[in-house]
Amino acid sequence: MPIKTEGTSNIDSDAAFESTRPRAPRSLEINEIAFVSYSVTDVPKAKHFYEDILGLKPTSIFGDGVDFAFIEYEIGTHTLAIGKGATDFVPGKAGAVAAFEVEDFDEAVKVLKENSILFVNEPADYPTCNMVTIEDPDGNRVMIHRRKNK
Repeated sequence: MPIKTEGTSNIDSDAAFESTRPRAPRSLEINEIAFVSYSVTDVPKAKHFYEDILGLKPTSIFGDGVDFAFIEYEIGTHTLAIGKGATDFVPGKAGAVAAFEVEDFDEAVKVLKENSILFVNEPADYPTCNMVTIEDPDGNRVMIHRRKNK
């Protein structure tokens, strides 16, 4: 049975939460999700699944396509990426990783460091983008990303 929420407020509980939440000196300015990414173990098999079965068309391919690969598929205004080879890119039950797009990558890295955020890898400079993988308080991975061709 649905719970009626119209006309109710959680102001008291929100205030209690706000009073116990640690304050960050500064926060990031996320302007969109750059892509959602899955790590794969077998690139040709994954390409067959995503391209031949699901019908996606690759829009960007980076790497050798076998041992190190990052393949992007544009779906509407969004991007799905699959990849293999990066040390922090582990397939399986960990789930997908959302990559948040920022305007100023270097500034975002400074803010993350100021807030003592755990870096899974060092910030990386690739031909098409800059990115770094971090973890949320529960160990979920999040990428901070900046496209170079914007």
